[in-house]
Amino acid sequence: MSDLDLLTQSLARNVKRWRTERGFTLDALAARAGVSRGMLIQIEQARTNPSLGTVVKIGDALGVSITTLLDYERGPKVRIVPADQAVRLWHTDAGSYSRLLAGTEAPGPLEMWEWLLMPGESSGSDPHPLGTVEIAHVTDGELTLTVDGTEHRVPAGASVTFEANAAHRYANLGEIPTRMVLTVSVPPPAPAH
Repeated sequence: MSDLDLLTQSLARNVKRWRTERGFTLDALAARAGVSRGMLIQIEQARTNPSLGTVVKIGDALGVSITTLLDYERGPKVRIVPADQAVRLWHTDAGSYSRLLAGTEAPGPLEMWEWLLMPGESSGSDPHPLGTVEIAHVTDGELTLTVDGTEHRVPAGASVTFEANAAHRYANLGEIPTRMVLTVSVPPPAPAH
């Protein structure tokens, strides 16, 4: 089975599992996540490979991390993620990428990412649920972080924290690659009524 097939099967099983555990109907989850009911059905039947944005929206709506949605085996309390198992979820032809290094539920999703942004490239994100916080540490280059329309420059060696319930964008406006480690903490969802 290919990596993509394994991820598609894991996503199908885990979306259905967490949707059922949270007590959401397909319609309720579709409304919470802002995706179509048809898309959810295709995902739960492993008939599609959805975009990263769609997976993030579903994870946010379920209150679980992307790692949890893609996890093919729930492990023990200690989980080591070998370097070759970090999942690359976004990349460009110029070489920019983001890799999900690790994640857990604590009590909501908590994810750690590695990002490489080549000069002139950027990646945007829709607002996350209220209470979501991101922490980034820039190791090389300079990050231009735009949150709710305001630009912030974060040089190598510096870190930034921000409330991620507003639209935000990571950009490299410099001439050398920007590398950073990013942590995303999403609060658990309110219980279904």
